[in-house]
Amino acid sequence: MPPATVPSTSATHSAGRSSRIAPHSHIRGLGLRPDGIADTEAAGFVGQNAAREACGIVVELVKSRKFSGRALLLTGAPGTGKTALALAIAQELGVRVPFCPMVGSEVYSTEVKKTEVLAEVFRRAIGLRIKETKEVYEGELTELTPTETENPLSGYGKTVSHVVIGLKTVKGQKQLRLDPGIYEAILKEKITVGDVIYVEANTGAVKRVGRSDAYASSYDLESETYVPLPKGDVHKRKEVIQDVTLGDLDAANARPQGGQDIMSVMGSLVKTGRTEVTEKLRREVEKVVKGYVEQGVAEVVPGVVFIDEVHMLDVECFTYLNALLESPMAPTVVFATNRGNALVRGTTDVISPHGIPVDLLDRCLIVKTEPYDKAQVAKVVQVRAGVEGLRLGPGVLDKLASEGERASLRYALQLLTPASILASVSGRREIALEDIGEMNELFLDAKTSATKIGSVAGLQ
Repeated sequence: MPPATVPSTSATHSAGRSSRIAPHSHIRGLGLRPDGIADTEAAGFVGQNAAREACGIVVELVKSRKFSGRALLLTGAPGTGKTALALAIAQELGVRVPFCPMVGSEVYSTEVKKTEVLAEVFRRAIGLRIKETKEVYEGELTELTPTETENPLSGYGKTVSHVVIGLKTVKGQKQLRLDPGIYEAILKEKITVGDVIYVEANTGAVKRVGRSDAYASSYDLESETYVPLPKGDVHKRKEVIQDVTLGDLDAANARPQGGQDIMSVMGSLVKTGRTEVTEKLRREVEKVVKGYVEQGVAEVVPGVVFIDEVHMLDVECFTYLNALLESPMAPTVVFATNRGNALVRGTTDVISPHGIPVDLLDRCLIVKTEPYDKAQVAKVVQVRAGVEGLRLGPGVLDKLASEGERASLRYALQLLTPASILASVSGRREIALEDIGEMNELFLDAKTSATKIGSVAGLQ
């Protein structure tokens, strides 16, 4: 088999672009002291001290590579922080550690088998950090001059024969005469004079690092990423680190390349469905990866697979999970459920704790999350208001805490943003009690909604 295809993962992002506020944007870790004791409020967490300390021990087991063949099971009522704990575990393991969440019902796909869905998630959660030393030309672009000649294929128009670029570093500058294909790559990356770029000598690939900080005083329409002028020579050897996953390698090598004719192109457009990866291909990819690791070119980075609502899996999936956990390249696995004793899906008479077969439960360390009291709900609401940049008026925090205790924490949090919109429409900069009252009339919690529907239907 030829060497595994490694897909490119490079991208350029604007520094001024605001990131989306997700439900767990405020979680930055488990919030543990050096001695492993959890602070009441730390790293975005409020409460759940025992669960956080237990997860901290699991993190240490994973780091010391003593958690293989086992899984962590988080149990508790909805809205008690199970997903946040799983995300915090991934953050504690490292910034670049893959985190692959899924819901148990995702396995019931019409395109691929249930076991294939689980295998794909596990493979996406195993990272591969590839280190390559490349010859590159790096510096600030000082000149970009394309040279045109008559088009040999047509009597009309001209074509670019080559491009001359100038690159400058702290140590000196150099002028390069490059292929016209590189000029097309420069145009595609929207590179202009004043940008810091590097060009790979072997492949001709062009990467834009950012705008030179010499231009930082000028005003642009859009915020830029300013970088200092590179040090050293223009021509240098540079270590490039690329992060991919085994799932990326599987997909890149399983996808048929096809030909360049019109029928091959049309066929690739029609076949848009998911393709199952054979076990033989996975073994070949692992063989190539093992060779990279032995040569010191790559490093395997096990990530975290988080399966929420794990009781939705059936007995076939649970049996396959046992095999996946025993794999030598298995990631850290975290389950979550809010069920007590439940029927194992796929059976007619097997009732087991949390709807999970006993043989898989024996592999799990079980951690329970506790319901939040009114004071803790108030602190969580305050943290979320700070993350979303919302100002709360007098008595609003206490009112939302009461709503969270009466209905649920999620309901209280969901009232925040709509109430802020109502306040801004009314010309106020902070949320008032009357906004929360109106939100209660417009949006019902689950218990109130069920009660009203039941009374109208005559069911209660």
